[in-house]
Amino acid sequence: MDIAYSIVIGILLSILVFGIKTGAGCGFSSIGYKKILLLGGTYFVISLIMGSLTGFIDTQGLQDIAGKGMIVHSILAILLISVGIYTNKKWNCGCDVSKHTFVLLSLPCPVCLAALFLSCMILVTTFEISGLLVGLLVGLVFFISVVSSAYLFRKMGKKPDTLGNIMVFLGLFYMLSILLIPSFIKMQSMNITPISSESVGIMPFLVFGTFILTGYIIEKIRRNS
Repeated sequence: MDIAYSIVIGILLSILVFGIKTGAGCGFSSIGYKKILLLGGTYFVISLIMGSLTGFIDTQGLQDIAGKGMIVHSILAILLISVGIYTNKKWNCGCDVSKHTFVLLSLPCPVCLAALFLSCMILVTTFEISGLLVGLLVGLVFFISVVSSAYLFRKMGKKPDTLGNIMVFLGLFYMLSILLIPSFIKMQSMNITPISSESVGIMPFLVFGTFILTGYIIEKIRRNS
């Protein structure tokens, strides 16, 4: 039972992260609170539908979609970087396009939707409860995280160019993950111990990537201040 509760906590935390990412896109854009509530409500309804369909959808199709995560995230990373730079340039020229570009950050990709559906199915099979109840729980977590995080981000008083900076940062993060995850999976399949030289060899790359991302953020903050 302890393992089951750990699974639940892990799934709900993942959903919370998705919600915060969506809230960041809403909070740093110039859309109104009605649209934020509408988007949060849309996630709530989607979660209810997913929970209701947990017993009717074949998991193989969802696993196939989730298995293409690298390809989808590669495309998403390029789009985030490109649209983030576009948002900043337009804002510097006196044009606010965040009402449109926030969609790329706030709307989930197919892989995220597949992961959300699989999470609902895991909760249903683990506790043997109604799929509709699971959908209600997931939807509430999503709605609360989206609306509350968007409100908090909006209270920071940041301009729409912050949205562009976040999109570029996440795009670079996705790129870094795409490079690191295959290497990690290969190491695991080779049964390499954590203290081996191959494992240690990845650390400079991690540190180097961290310095790049940190330097980019610091430079953006310096220019905007």
